[in-house]
Amino acid sequence: MTKITTGATMSLDGYIADANHGGFEYLFQWYTAGDVEVPTGFPDMTFRVSPASAKHLHELQEQLGVLVCGRRLYDITNGWGGRHPMDKPVVVLSHSVPEGKPQEDENFVFVSAGIHAAIDKAKQIAGGKDVGVNGGTIAQQCLDAGLLDEVAVDLVPVILGSGIPFFGQLENAPVQLEGPISVVEGIGVTHLNYKVVPKK
Repeated sequence: MTKITTGATMSLDGYIADANHGGFEYLFQWYTAGDVEVPTGFPDMTFRVSPASAKHLHELQEQLGVLVCGRRLYDITNGWGGRHPMDKPVVVLSHSVPEGKPQEDENFVFVSAGIHAAIDKAKQIAGGKDVGVNGGTIAQQCLDAGLLDEVAVDLVPVILGSGIPFFGQLENAPVQLEGPISVVEGIGVTHLNYKVVPKK
């Protein structure tokens, strides 16, 4: 059964980036903290993580069928150069299709009819695998709409002091989580996974 999940690397005080959209040199240190190579969709990008984190990343890759992100993340990354590093198709929630791009191909599908339509399209593409929601704003929309099943956190031992929270101003807060479903201790990171408790 397809699950709708989201995840992010987060500081101990709850931020996925500092106030200047940076801080990644601290947040992502765990990607180079070990000896086990984990290749990505980019030939020149290989992670070197602990054995526990490598196993966690491989399992995530196997379970994931498609990603959903917003237009802002797509633009910031310049469409990841044409293919997401996780080597998965991406549904982009956007008011318009970027100039020179098709509405849909094997790498990106642009949906403008709202978060429900984006998730529905992603489920079609996922083929029974999980849908990963990438980016705090889209994850927040999914959580407010009752679409999110699980929340994963890669918790790193740094305190940023201020910045961009994983979840901002939720319309339907508080949201209860159940678990953790799993806890994986890597080098420089603890991988946590929680189930979202549906609103009654």
